[in-house]
Amino acid sequence: MQFRTPKLLLAALAICVVSACGDRSHDANSSEARSGQGGLTLAETSTSRMSQAEAARFLTQASFGPSMASINALVEMGPDNWITDQFSKMKYNHLDYMKARALQLDPGVRLDQPQFFESFWRQAIGGEDQLRQRMSFALSEIFVVSYDNAAGENFPRGIGDYYDRLGRYCFGNFRELLEHVALHPMMGIYLSHLRNQKEQDYRLPDENFAREIMQLFTIGLYQLNPDGSVKLSNGKPIETYTHDDVAGLAKVFTGWSWRGPDRSIQRFYGYVAAEDRDWKLMQNYPDFHSTSEKKFLGVTIRGNTSGEWDAQVALDTLFNHPNVGPFIGRQLIQRLVTSNPSPAYIGRVSAAFADNGSGVRGDMKAVIRAILLDPEARQPGNPTVSKLREPIVRLANWARAFNAKSGSGRFYITTLDDPLTGLGQSPMRSPSVFNFYRPSYVPPNSSIADAGQVAPEMQITAEPSVTGYLNFMEEVVRKGVGSNYDVRPDYAAEIALADTPELLLDRVSLLLTNGTMSPELRGMISTAMTGMYYPKPDAGNAAVMAEVRRQRACLAIFLTMASPEYLVQK
Repeated sequence: MQFRTPKLLLAALAICVVSACGDRSHDANSSEARSGQGGLTLAETSTSRMSQAEAARFLTQASFGPSMASINALVEMGPDNWITDQFSKMKYNHLDYMKARALQLDPGVRLDQPQFFESFWRQAIGGEDQLRQRMSFALSEIFVVSYDNAAGENFPRGIGDYYDRLGRYCFGNFRELLEHVALHPMMGIYLSHLRNQKEQDYRLPDENFAREIMQLFTIGLYQLNPDGSVKLSNGKPIETYTHDDVAGLAKVFTGWSWRGPDRSIQRFYGYVAAEDRDWKLMQNYPDFHSTSEKKFLGVTIRGNTSGEWDAQVALDTLFNHPNVGPFIGRQLIQRLVTSNPSPAYIGRVSAAFADNGSGVRGDMKAVIRAILLDPEARQPGNPTVSKLREPIVRLANWARAFNAKSGSGRFYITTLDDPLTGLGQSPMRSPSVFNFYRPSYVPPNSSIADAGQVAPEMQITAEPSVTGYLNFMEEVVRKGVGSNYDVRPDYAAEIALADTPELLLDRVSLLLTNGTMSPELRGMISTAMTGMYYPKPDAGNAAVMAEVRRQRACLAIFLTMASPEYLVQK
């Protein structure tokens, strides 16, 4: 097979991203941005019958990718009913899986990250609760903790439970979700507020978590309008907080440490450990909690209050800050739908966060509906709605599209961090609290930058990762993925169409590019397929013909997944 060089593919990818994004104005009153003008209304997106291509596009945004079964089910149900049904799906816990696997490990082998990866891929690929699976992953890239950390490596069950809580509360209220993030011991370890102590002599409380819960998890660096635009004063952005706010909030998060049946010094420091301490929320130890006055974000907590009270006041204050809706809404839109949502789109999602229609703030179900059913997301062929697919999503998409199954039943897919031999990305292994990539990343010296757009996932896209992705997927498509190729696809439907390249490409296009494969790409792949050795069928070469048909199907799938048309989700 003849491939473009990585450098040319990178250039093509950048051009494809920016051409999809366009050079639109961010005027909230522009014709593209106005709800119901020049496109579908929210009511129409909820009730109109979808085509298979529209269903595939919706599932690309709302799940780890479409399969023919899920496409057909969505066509019958409609998007609004599908979302309602997904909200009711049973959740399966990673922690339960990991506990069960711990009992099956060989003597001397301890539970570790691989058992979480098994559970992650098992559910991402085969889970019926696809909306929950996709939301959990999106939230894990906002509220980051990581196995790529000495502390995280020592508590694999804790990370599994932390991911479970993202899935458990992603359909609840943001305030509840925020509390479980803030008080989870894995977050306490990751951002160093577990065993954080009150000010004394020359010691000051650790400020790490206090800063990040504002900067990354709730309100961001600058004050925002409801549509996500930055508020200005004398032409300069208005900061949301100062160092004094960080220092005041740091005192709130003192005295928190491991949960257990007592609040002794030994338990605070971890010398005495409860068996379940790594997955139960932290408890507060009064002897280590600051009792001085605490000021932050315009709120004052008088001295001599409990750690539990202080935390509730702080979390309520952050939750009710006007920045949270546009700040979190924009990032969720970026994770699911498009890197560059219009101000009007952000504004509508922010409004749903502020009020679900019944006076409730922070209703995540309302936010999810607003994101996925928005006219900007649903308008067929909308050229402004695009994002680069990140590597984990690509692999899960392939596995779901082609009904991949685990021969062992365990989904033995381990770390894929190496960009040359893997994907350059593994679930829950972000290299920093800023995720694998930042939401406002702009590729330098690019047409994307010239257009005033962002492309977050391009931050982990470079020549090594492009080369590695092509090499990795070429083998995956042919053989499967994981230890001893444990997870293997079922190409029976594609092989059955291999004698008719146009029909094969119709199916591959629907599953991988939402039915939008361009005539140019179809022509190139068709030429490659028909150029393969293809013997005349006869009774004596049935096995040869079966293998040739399989290779033809693999070629069509691989070349599609290698193309910028696939890599850029539209």
